[in-house]
Amino acid sequence: MTPHELKAACLAMPGAREEFPFDERNSAFKVAGKLFAISRLDAEPLRVSLKCEPDLAVHLRTSHPDAVLPGYHLNKRHWNTVVVNATVPEQHVRDMIEDSYDLVVAGLPRREREKLRWSALRHG
Repeated sequence: MTPHELKAACLAMPGAREEFPFDERNSAFKVAGKLFAISRLDAEPLRVSLKCEPDLAVHLRTSHPDAVLPGYHLNKRHWNTVVVNATVPEQHVRDMIEDSYDLVVAGLPRREREKLRWSALRHG
């Protein structure tokens, strides 16, 4: 997955926006003002921090110890930092992006979820 593909995958989520609240190098991908992914797209290796259910976060770290790490400068219980490389299949990274987005949207007020046409039945 290239930086361009990572950015495109994050922005493909309904209502997603790229912002730069920390500095001009770190892309923060948000929905309804809430963060679901952070990446420094010019970093080598490419990494992305994603929100995750706590039990799944631990499972992913155990399954991919070289590629899925506790969230860098984030709540390590709820965030993983994924090294985007060959050890984690691209589709798995895309699934983790979608899961992170879904966790954030699920916590939004119903009115915001309705604007996004998001349904817990489809995403839960």
